[in-house]
Amino acid sequence: MRRETLLTGGVVVVVLTMLIGATAVPGALSEPDDDVRESYLDLRETTIEPASVDGQTVTLAIDARLSHRGGPAENVTVETRAIDADTGLVATTTRQSVGTVEGEREVSVRSNITVERAGGYRIDTIVYEDGDRVETGQQSVQNVDALTPAYARSTVTFQRFENAGVPLDSITYRIDGVSDNRTTLNVSVYVTNAGNNPSTDLSLRLRARQADSNVIADESTVRVGQIRPGRTEIVRTQLTVPDDYNYWLDGMLLSDGVIVGTESSPANLHPTERLQENETREQVGFQSSDFEQDRPAEQGMDEPQQTSAEGPGFTALIGLLAVLASALLVARRQTNE
Repeated sequence: MRRETLLTGGVVVVVLTMLIGATAVPGALSEPDDDVRESYLDLRETTIEPASVDGQTVTLAIDARLSHRGGPAENVTVETRAIDADTGLVATTTRQSVGTVEGEREVSVRSNITVERAGGYRIDTIVYEDGDRVETGQQSVQNVDALTPAYARSTVTFQRFENAGVPLDSITYRIDGVSDNRTTLNVSVYVTNAGNNPSTDLSLRLRARQADSNVIADESTVRVGQIRPGRTEIVRTQLTVPDDYNYWLDGMLLSDGVIVGTESSPANLHPTERLQENETREQVGFQSSDFEQDRPAEQGMDEPQQTSAEGPGFTALIGLLAVLASALLVARRQTNE
């Protein structure tokens, strides 16, 4: 009987101890909270597109897509770095604070970075959770300098043609006349508005460039004006150049003083040699005097002074020799006497 009493008392003591411990430690007997689960962040993809382009810099819009699951991810930060592809130097860095991410979902983190409009860059994306790096990603962009600045954009372009699969020039010419070893070219240029709105006022600068020397033989500027959407305009002008040379006809479209398009076509005036596009030319008998512009004769030019042999120094020498001769003659006479 005594043994049963001691056993019962021991059980009571153990139960009381457990109850006291559960009371002293809150949550010891409660079920686990889902919020303490480990969080998981994955960098699914990073997209890059130009947001703005000017003459010297490019602003890139970067969208980093994060996938989250598990418990809350606290104090999430996304760092984006642009590293010069040639030098390996960090060009710029930006950080975006995301805060706490909860639930199984995808989060878009957008940021803008501005770099020089030159060469290429490696774009590093680094994801931090509460100060610890949890994900990284890399992308690259090349030929940033090929992006056209906003001020140099135009919907008007030089129209290109094909005839039976053969490309035709946007700049054509015919010979209007030949006089005094000079040829007058009537040049036609085809330009098209490929946009949905009327174009702004444009001008066309056309020049004849001698193929081997790059000397500009003649040039002309013509106002194009507005072109309706989807329409092609033919702009005509005349250029006068020396005979027996080949030329490149260079066309430049300008909008408010900015070149927005260029095109070149050959003009073959040499009787035996012909130019073709993207062709390296051999040397020909180039005479720069053929390209001199007519200028009025200069008046009032003094005739160059002629130098006489009988200058002051020469006269003094003759006088000195005469004195010496006289002295010798006197000395001789005195000796004979």
